Amino acid sequence: MKERNQYIEIEDFLADESFRLWMKSGNDHDGWEEWTLEHPSRAKLVEEARLWLLAMKVSESNVSPDEVDAALQKTWMKIEKVEQERKMEQKIIQLWNTSWFKKVAAVLVIGLLSFYTYNNYFVEKGNSYYEQIIANTDDDGLLEQINNSNKPQIITLSDGSSVLLQPKSKLSYPKIFRGNERNVYLSGEAFFEISKNPKKPFFVHANEIVTKVVGTSFRIKAYAEQSDVEVLVRTGKVEVNSKKMNQKEMVLLPNQALRFERKNQTFDKITDITKDKSINNSVQSIEQLSFEFTDIPVAQIFKTIEQAYSVEIDFPKKELKNCHLTTSLSDQPLPEKLKIICKSISENSSYTMNGNQITILSKGCN
Repeated sequence: MKERNQYIEIEDFLADESFRLWMKSGNDHDGWEEWTLEHPSRAKLVEEARLWLLAMKVSESNVSPDEVDAALQKTWMKIEKVEQERKMEQKIIQLWNTSWFKKVAAVLVIGLLSFYTYNNYFVEKGNSYYEQIIANTDDDGLLEQINNSNKPQIITLSDGSSVLLQPKSKLSYPKIFRGNERNVYLSGEAFFEISKNPKKPFFVHANEIVTKVVGTSFRIKAYAEQSDVEVLVRTGKVEVNSKKMNQKEMVLLPNQALRFERKNQTFDKITDITKDKSINNSVQSIEQLSFEFTDIPVAQIFKTIEQAYSVEIDFPKKELKNCHLTTSLSDQPLPEKLKIICKSISENSSYTMNGNQITILSKGCN
């Protein structure tokens, strides 16, 4: 039997005797409740398995005649439903014999087949691939952030790195990075600004590729339903490799990109992103704005950060009205940017961050 950390299908849970015992009697001898809390990404599968068990539950006592009648009645209703569907099929066949209906139906069938093929090859495969990655990782107790809103969300990791998670995307990451590596798992799109640590490289697992960095900023676009994975580097250097291909990793430098075709398992390196229409059109504010400031008002710097990270910054406008800064913030994660700004304003300035809301505490400039 598989280890429960490898359970990625409902059938895995249903085949586990201790899981069935927990669901049917409430006896949690093997710590299922605690395990579910520690693996929130598997909570949905646990709930679906529970519903299956309820649906399949059969009393072990002798079945009464009333129960037999009820069961027969349900079966008869199902038979009637099938019969109605069969009659409907006959009507459709009669319609099919008309030429105009054949033309309309042909267009619909082609469209539905295309949609079915697209979803089976990419949507379901992509989602299950993400779940497989999470199931096979050695990291226990991963946190999962899902962005169901219509604007980006900022995530601060334990090492000080920041991730700008786009809508309809999710990121799994450990509460604290342990060992000699920093591993996170992405399904969707996100912009990463990684805190530098040469002794502890950072890995982003996204669909079939792994992106390795030490300290840099880059964007990965790896939606489960899309046929390509894209990596675009803003600063620093990244190495991209495929989990299924035995080939040398692809190295990307600033303003370079890579497109990985999932179906053919091929890489396409783009050395000039301005010549690639798709990538050039997808460039975001955070990738375009400059964080090099020379004698710039603090209020304007905060406005630039708000625009880049889709955050709101509340600061004492009166106290900081005449504050100007000269600083370089191009290659730092958002928390580091805020620390540098506060320290430049005054030794007593600080900030707090709650989700996408940032508050600056200060009594004025030095």
